[in-house]
Amino acid sequence: MQSWAFPPVPVLPGRGPELRLYDTSDRQVRPVAPGSTATMYVCGITPYDSTHLGHAATYLTFDLVYRQWLDLGHAVHYVQNVTDVDDPLFERADRDGVDWRELGDREVTRFRGDMAALRVLPPRDYVAATQAIPEVIELVEKMLASGAAYVVDGEYPDVYYRADATQQFGYESGYDRDTMLRLFEQRGGDPHRPGKTDELDALLWRAARPGEPSWPSPFGTGRPGWHVECAAIALSRLGSGLDIQGGGSDLIFPHHEFTAAHAECVRGERRFARHYVHAGMIGWDGHKMSKSRGNLVLVSTLRAQGVEPAAIRLGLLAGHYRADRFWSSDVLDEANARLRRWRTATGLPAGPDAADVIARVRQYLADDLNTPKALAALDGWATDALEYGGHDSEAPKLVATAVDALLGVEL
Repeated sequence: MQSWAFPPVPVLPGRGPELRLYDTSDRQVRPVAPGSTATMYVCGITPYDSTHLGHAATYLTFDLVYRQWLDLGHAVHYVQNVTDVDDPLFERADRDGVDWRELGDREVTRFRGDMAALRVLPPRDYVAATQAIPEVIELVEKMLASGAAYVVDGEYPDVYYRADATQQFGYESGYDRDTMLRLFEQRGGDPHRPGKTDELDALLWRAARPGEPSWPSPFGTGRPGWHVECAAIALSRLGSGLDIQGGGSDLIFPHHEFTAAHAECVRGERRFARHYVHAGMIGWDGHKMSKSRGNLVLVSTLRAQGVEPAAIRLGLLAGHYRADRFWSSDVLDEANARLRRWRTATGLPAGPDAADVIARVRQYLADDLNTPKALAALDGWATDALEYGGHDSEAPKLVATAVDALLGVEL
């Protein structure tokens, strides 16, 4: 699939500390140590609705990671998928009386527009599930051959992954079995499917049902399960041992746990990714944003109302990426005020020395993307510039360049 345009990223003099991020599986902040090319796989959208602020917060998180890597001199190979064949897409298309492919194409186009407006750095490989069917089939064949997968007999011979196919299953989330079963059922799993050997076994290949799209395979006509799609795309584009597997915290289990397990069982490796990184949820009016509640705040709606994308970025960056937090009119008002102050300060003919504030912003971002502290440091510089002035004619331009390069906000 076509990604969106890569915005210009200015280069700053010097460099900051190496990046440290919280790893979900280890439950601690630890160094990210990529080679010359850093690798990252982030789960993309299921395109049955528009981009809401929860999506935006997730992709801004990994945009910051990308920008820190660029500032450290790494090349970056970033892969993102689109789950363009799944039950929620079919259900929404049926409800609206449109073809599922038409709905998917429309929402992917809107998503790309939102990401470009927010100046999110695009993935090098932007891959639809329907483009990766051959890779999925190959991966499922390997799991069947090794005994990590089996076929459920019956009218619909679906293929399932054995949750005990790897000894380390469960390490990524750290959840106990009761929690796993609860989340598995809530998030697309089918624990009560007759014929499964374990309630937690995950669908790899759904045998063709009437009215559903399907593809031929050696184990029957059908379509991919959710988790295997991401495993196949990541392995075929990045290989194993990637630096970061990322997404929202609602993907920790079952999606990321099973994606990792699928890859590990065929590669015979202990760990799919060196870091598992997850962004918190965004709520509105005291509740998590969800389609069922009808309380989604859409990026496209805010843009249509004249809200500047830079203010949306700043509003989302005002909270720490791992924290569940709420969006509100107050958050947006504060972001707009901050944007105005920064623009006024960086538009002055001179200002306070920029070296210290840039060093602190780099330090805070390197420490598990501590955007609240980074924004506070820039607020302090802007206040000094506006109240006391300065004698460095290069400082305002240098601060604006740093804000653009490291935070993706164009002043």
